[in-house]
Amino acid sequence: MTDSTLANQFLPPNHDHGDCVARAMATAEALCRDRGLRFTRLRRRVLELIWDSHKPVGAYDILESLNRSGKRAAPPTVYRALGFLIEADLVHRLNSLNAFIGCADPQHSHSGQFLICRECLSVAELDDSDISALVLAKAAGLGFSAVDQMLEIQGLCRDCARGG
Repeated sequence: MTDSTLANQFLPPNHDHGDCVARAMATAEALCRDRGLRFTRLRRRVLELIWDSHKPVGAYDILESLNRSGKRAAPPTVYRALGFLIEADLVHRLNSLNAFIGCADPQHSHSGQFLICRECLSVAELDDSDISALVLAKAAGLGFSAVDQMLEIQGLCRDCARGG
């Protein structure tokens, strides 16, 4: 378990990060196989890098990690892999941070609500159907047909709010 994982205030204290990443990768492999999608080595490695710390990861951070490990990659290659992972529902793009985070439930299409700590960058995905329904109802009330929604809420996690 890495220090950055330990710093994530939204994870339970008994979180087994190795098992978490292994499950995410196994789920991704099965999902791609079942949907007839090509889960290439590069796409797999990009997903592993995103899941590495449970923190939002930028495309250029991924590129730097790939290049450090000897896998020479260019920005378009990373962006294509990220595009695939988003389309396959394996990762979410956090627009406010211009970064990516692994999806904990890629088998089910869902709208995400994300709590993002401004200090330590911990992220929690709520996936609350009541919030999604309320947004859809409010949009419909204004004559707007919502197709996709993602809500990003920035604030401070418990530890950062305490100054720790």
